Amino acid sequence: MSDTDHDPDQYTIGQLAKAAGVGVETIRYYQRRDLLPVPEVATGFRTYPAKLVERIRFIKRAQELGFSLDEIANLLMLEDSNDKQAIRDVAQERLTQVQAKLTDLHRMEAMLTGLIQQCASSEQLAQCPIIQALASSKPTDGKACHSQGL
Repeated sequence: MSDTDHDPDQYTIGQLAKAAGVGVETIRYYQRRDLLPVPEVATGFRTYPAKLVERIRFIKRAQELGFSLDEIANLLMLEDSNDKQAIRDVAQERLTQVQAKLTDLHRMEAMLTGLIQQCASSEQLAQCPIIQALASSKPTDGKACHSQGL
């Protein structure tokens, strides 16, 4: 089949990859992970339905939100079964994970800010407070830093 007699609803793997903005190897990887179907060979080569472009874009967007490929496979399965409550539950779990990471990031931000400020105000000949805190055998959680004036 040449480009001139191309079925607009069917793509080769290269055309599908280009339309979805991914590489051919990404499509093959998604197939190995059972996120995308492997079409039967028809007329000498495999063709993919155009609707897979949306599925690939969904996978990429879900990855950008931090969903693992296993979680994405679960979402796709739930979407096929139209189980909206289960989909919300998966999204809520992801949101909880994101919120926990944000809490950790804010704690790290406060610790680093304190260390940088302490370093800026310490005497030149004294050991750098940043190096001292990082080399310490004490855990450097937010409470320890704040109790040390960091």
